[in-house]
Amino acid sequence: MSLLDCFCTSRTRVESLRPEKQSESSIHQYLVNEPTVSWSPPSARAHEVICSTNVSHYELQVEIGRGFDNFTSVHLARHTPTGTLVTIKITNLENCTEERLKALQKAVILSHFFRHPNITTYWTVFTVGSWLWVISPFMAYGSASQLLRTYFPEGMSEDLIRNILFGAVRGLNYLHQNGCIHRSFKASHILISGDGLVTLSGLSHLHSLVKHGQRHRAVFDFPQFSTSVQPWLSPELLRQDLHGYNVKSDIYSVGITACELASGQVPFQDMQRTQMLLQKLKGPPYSPLDISIFPQSDSRMKNSRSGIDSGIGESVLVSSGTHTVNSDRLHTPSSKTFSPAFFSLVQLCLQQDPEKRPSASSLLSHVFFKQVS
Repeated sequence: MSLLDCFCTSRTRVESLRPEKQSESSIHQYLVNEPTVSWSPPSARAHEVICSTNVSHYELQVEIGRGFDNFTSVHLARHTPTGTLVTIKITNLENCTEERLKALQKAVILSHFFRHPNITTYWTVFTVGSWLWVISPFMAYGSASQLLRTYFPEGMSEDLIRNILFGAVRGLNYLHQNGCIHRSFKASHILISGDGLVTLSGLSHLHSLVKHGQRHRAVFDFPQFSTSVQPWLSPELLRQDLHGYNVKSDIYSVGITACELASGQVPFQDMQRTQMLLQKLKGPPYSPLDISIFPQSDSRMKNSRSGIDSGIGESVLVSSGTHTVNSDRLHTPSSKTFSPAFFSLVQLCLQQDPEKRPSASSLLSHVFFKQVS
């Protein structure tokens, strides 16, 4: 069974790792007040989660990536008492500013509050000296951006894009229903497990529309985003005017991510912020293959044969048994033809006027996703 085959069926029905309920008000209270909260592992059956806080129980295998603006190293590791493969994010807290520490705390706490199969789960969080260790399920296929770099440097097939985006937008819809804006929706924050489950990560920039018990129509908060995330940001978020922005800002990011998955390149990546904003404002909505918004560089990402950089590896264990990832079969699609439904989805998401963009809920009903069962 190829990687594409593993996405032919929706894999969103899984048992929650955190069955106990948390009220919506408590989530927003945290986002507003940001208290110091101690971490306690979720209650679940022992075989479902790894709750050990003993560092000697984890055997680091290989570094599979970097995160949090390169402050965090991401490792594939083995939980030696059970033999379970896990992902460990390790951050040196001494290198973090107060703002970054708050962002880390927010990501950890919100992972505990939010319970949805398409939102990334943290199993255990603890400190080793000045180092923060975050233990989470091993996502065998890594992130969507790692898949692009390793196997699809010229862009993914439409079927693969459909299944990846559907799971990620389901997670996004859950956040929006809870009054939260993600503000960092992109391929590197879309993770894929060995059995095809798609989860949305990157909660450190998340912001709540609910304050003092009231849900606001727009927010005006503009944290110090890394320049690396700006290509995905909506024009209304970038321009920071009196109109503010809302959850529709994330929908614009979905459109940019769709272009990223379709081409293997990030639109606007080589542009300065002012030039990028002007380009986004002038319209009309962009085509997924509009070369004017892609980096004008001759250097292209090269196809890796080892899988080590991505953390995918040459073979992974999936729920149906041992599955070998053959890079010859995971070839770049030879045809760059996309359906009218795909172009329609992208153009709807990239509307300049946020009110004209569909909601995440409406997006899930778009004809492009009709083949996802």
